[in-house]
Amino acid sequence: EDLPEVMVIEANLRASRSFPFVSKVLGINFIDLATKIMLGMKVKPPKIKPLDYFGVKVPHFSFTRLRQVDPVLRVEMASTGEVACLGDDIYEAYLKAILSTGLPIPKKTVLLSLGGDEGKERLLEAAKLLHKMGFSIHATNHTCAFLQKHGIPTKLVYKVHENKKPNVVDLIKQKKVNLVVNLSDRSDLGLIELSKQATDGYLIRRAAVDANIPLFTKASIAGLFISALAKYTMDKLKIKSWNEYTNYHE
Repeated sequence: EDLPEVMVIEANLRASRSFPFVSKVLGINFIDLATKIMLGMKVKPPKIKPLDYFGVKVPHFSFTRLRQVDPVLRVEMASTGEVACLGDDIYEAYLKAILSTGLPIPKKTVLLSLGGDEGKERLLEAAKLLHKMGFSIHATNHTCAFLQKHGIPTKLVYKVHENKKPNVVDLIKQKKVNLVVNLSDRSDLGLIELSKQATDGYLIRRAAVDANIPLFTKASIAGLFISALAKYTMDKLKIKSWNEYTNYHE
């Protein structure tokens, strides 16, 4: 009687887009194997060979078409498609995939708005890399102070609710920045500051999407993208056929 009641709201058997992608990159037909297993046939476990290339699948979002929607990721499906690319390493594959979604390569200005101590610490090495690459770094108050403390030249830009100029939205709308990293960490904020942070975070993210400026809201992905920028320029990205990577023709 004390057991909780379990209700099934949806049950479906589906083949995701990731399934064929993994099959193609590894050169193993997992769909064929799964079908045989479901039919009760005996299947020899496949040998997965080490790859000398990387495959990356990047989601393509529709936030530009959805007016006023906050471009953050939650549990629901938000991407309307993906782009899959191969490269000699993860940085080349990821950068190719990002460019294939239609985002431009950032030039030399970036806005960093890093909420909470953890977000600031996680992006510190990436910020150092941006400075080393010659990027002009703009940041909101606490992020600016944190980066300056670690010897990274940073220009202060005001949050919208501070009612001072220049503010973050002005900077983005005027396209004075080419890359936006906005990390929200609400665990150390009071209720009043929380509402301000949410408002400013939303305005920053929405302005970036509307201006078609690359926006990153996860520290790990932002770090990967910045590392890829540091390693590859457009002329270093190799254009190779699928067979040149996978050797399926042999």
